[in-house]
Amino acid sequence: MRKALCVGIDSYENINDLHGCVNDANSVKAALERNGDGTLNFNVKLMCATSEKSYISRNDLRDAVEELFKSETEISVFYYSGHGSIDEIGGYLCTSEVSRPDEGLSLNDLMGFVAQSKAQNKVIILDSCFSGKVGNLVEMPNYSVLHNGTTLLAACGEKEYATEENGHGVYTSLLVEALYGGAMNLLGDVSPGSIYSYIDRSLGGWEPRPVFKANINGFVSLRKNTPPISIFELQKITEIFASKYDEYKLDPTYEPDKHEADIKEVNKEHEDIFSTLQKYVKLNLVVPVGEEHMYYAAIHHKSCKLTTQGQHYWNLVKKNTI
Repeated sequence: MRKALCVGIDSYENINDLHGCVNDANSVKAALERNGDGTLNFNVKLMCATSEKSYISRNDLRDAVEELFKSETEISVFYYSGHGSIDEIGGYLCTSEVSRPDEGLSLNDLMGFVAQSKAQNKVIILDSCFSGKVGNLVEMPNYSVLHNGTTLLAACGEKEYATEENGHGVYTSLLVEALYGGAMNLLGDVSPGSIYSYIDRSLGGWEPRPVFKANINGFVSLRKNTPPISIFELQKITEIFASKYDEYKLDPTYEPDKHEADIKEVNKEHEDIFSTLQKYVKLNLVVPVGEEHMYYAAIHHKSCKLTTQGQHYWNLVKKNTI
């Protein structure tokens, strides 16, 4: 089982309302709930505070977080968008009734539930001000230790403010883009690490920096998208290249368009291989040698070789991990 709790709080009783957090929670829910092919991915619970009638109290949030992390799941994901606060001893997720910085759900309580969780993998995603403080070393046992299988993603550092734009949090907009394929690998999988890398590269130098902290043995996939190349074609990489350092010799029989070629022989098997090689080129797995384009590498009897990324995937196929 894969479970997720998505929380968005726009409406507050004593502090300024926000305007994009509920939109964010709904967007993350939609991205997590189903994979790219429509199959069920996460069983998602959505909590949103849009008005006084739907206020989310500290007790409401605390109970929902406790319920999320006490289950024996493959992975449990907690996403929060709303006000965050900080004082001398820690950080807090502000619930609708708060009136001072040390109210709401403390990050220490949150990490206490995570520490005791029976879930194999725990992922916490926070789009709130000062959220990077979660997991910092302080004299609080829950707060300071990232137990095995725990990943933290936060919108900003412990002294920074999260930002909104066009009715959504800037961080969450990039998070959703990443989940829908911006951060997927060639198998279509999106991991927390690839999400962090995608968001970090997408932000300018003057914007709040995202935070990534983890104690894990390996990355888990948060969403499966349609891969940019079929597994069958990707597995051909070890058939075409005998070793990851080999160059693959080309000639005009590989290129269907032979109007500049010195030979006109048609070889359907070679053309099929060349079609696969062209897909590898688009995915930065292969580059032509001695020519700018694969067309001229074939026409001029040159070759092609694996890139560093291509060698990585060659290794994965060779080890039968793909």
